[in-house]
Amino acid sequence: MNESARTLLPPQAAGLPAWRVLDTRFDAARLLALWQLWRDDAQAPRVLHVVAFCASAPDRPPQLATSALGEELGQQWSGLLPGMHRLSLAQGRLQLTLCIGELQPLLREQQFEADTVFLDGSLPWNRYSLKALARCCRRGTQLAFGTLTQDLHKLLPESGFVLEPGHARYDPPWELKTSRETLRTEAAQPGTCVVIGAGLSGASVAAALARRGWRVEVLDAAPEPAAGASGLPAGLLVPHVSSDDSPRSRLTRAGLRLMRSEAQRLLQAGQDWAASGVLEQRLDGNPGLPAHWPVEGQQITRLASTGTESWRTGMAAVPALWHEQAAWIKPARLVRAWLKHSGVSFRGNTKVERLQRAGASWQLLDREGRLLTSASHVVLANAADAPRLLAPLGLDDALPDLQEMRGVMSSGLRQPDDESALPSFPVNGLGSLIPAVPTEDGLTWYAGATYEDATQPPATASEHHHTNLDKLRTLLPAAAQALAPFFAPGVARGWGGTRCVSADRLPLVGPLEDGLQPTLWISAAMGSRGLSFAMLCAELLAARLGAEPWPVEASLARALHARRVS
Repeated sequence: MNESARTLLPPQAAGLPAWRVLDTRFDAARLLALWQLWRDDAQAPRVLHVVAFCASAPDRPPQLATSALGEELGQQWSGLLPGMHRLSLAQGRLQLTLCIGELQPLLREQQFEADTVFLDGSLPWNRYSLKALARCCRRGTQLAFGTLTQDLHKLLPESGFVLEPGHARYDPPWELKTSRETLRTEAAQPGTCVVIGAGLSGASVAAALARRGWRVEVLDAAPEPAAGASGLPAGLLVPHVSSDDSPRSRLTRAGLRLMRSEAQRLLQAGQDWAASGVLEQRLDGNPGLPAHWPVEGQQITRLASTGTESWRTGMAAVPALWHEQAAWIKPARLVRAWLKHSGVSFRGNTKVERLQRAGASWQLLDREGRLLTSASHVVLANAADAPRLLAPLGLDDALPDLQEMRGVMSSGLRQPDDESALPSFPVNGLGSLIPAVPTEDGLTWYAGATYEDATQPPATASEHHHTNLDKLRTLLPAAAQALAPFFAPGVARGWGGTRCVSADRLPLVGPLEDGLQPTLWISAAMGSRGLSFAMLCAELLAARLGAEPWPVEASLARALHARRVS
């Protein structure tokens, strides 16, 4: 047993909702020892966080290859670009956050206080990097180390650490000031929470909180879950790309990693989802990737060959990207899987008309003013309906403007002679085509979807299908020719829903109240990328609620802050 593991996961961690370990240099043997100690302890904390730093992307640890942990890590050990990467393990109860790059800036991106720290004395520490480390500590945080240089013996006490034989603790002689950072909150002990909305946003939040010991009740006005946009028959989990690697691009990559982990854990491969990859046609002629795209990035998205390979027959002669980690997923299957967690209950046909405070709790009332339920915390995951509940509380101005966008997806059954005209993988770029999804009726293709402002007069179903066919003619001419008869009026089949979007097309996540212990939260406005954003937003919300490590850098998470200025 790695002795530092016993220091990092001490007996006083027993029974706590979460334990937070910060490792200043990723070490596979130390991670394995920590995992074994945590796994074998019946009183171990419910969630174990390990936030580990490394200067560059580490190789897949060979010492983990034969362990159950190694198998899980192997499924996620790719695309480790500079920045933060959340690897969700052990059914979401072991969270490894790999921070790749220069240590000091990455320490400053953290928004949590570690319970224990491993300090690698061989790193080039100075007073500034130790100050950044101290910022990640609370009074009493234990510091484990191997050997210390003479400089560290001097610098650690100056930074507030008290040296003791074999270890240290953070206990500065000065008063610690309350953080002025607007996005930090104090840890809420797991209790009761009501989530309003049973789509991807609400179900993912419910699952994330239930894994942490919360008792979660999910309410929805519809009789069944995933009755809104999350009822999409099949959707694509695919990252956004941009030449400047924008926040949206980085956030969708983070979300893709988390969502793939959920799909692998909860869904039936080949039936509910498939790690199919996705080809993106760049119809504007711009490949879209940053100029110097490293090999780690190419493990996620790479420039596809523009040659005449058979798999590109019938496609427009434009640059294309291959998204290696992309997939198609049936969102409703995932929603139902999340709601099956033992800590989650679902109530349909339950429309919340009003929220009101009652002491330390929130009461949720129906149309007649009758009490539906109450809880210590409430999360709004009801898309564009959220402002209706916030207005009586005087909080409707807290959110950026939200907009509803209608959309229709066209579909049809695969025919024997479709084989040569349809690709074997999904293609997107102007709408999309998912060529073969198993359904009760047989293999089904899905094309679209349209994008229509819900404040405008609605187009007819035939007009929506015609729009989808026009998009397909540009994206995949051969497939459009083969499938055109199935878009005809009276023949076309489809599915329609309404998306909720913000002005900057990024979700809204976070507290809706001031203070360090907010109890009213939101996770909404996923737009057309609910599969990419939902689990990332849920984990970010759960992390902020429990004062845990965040799944992405603070500078990146600010782009999602619910009360940002639009």
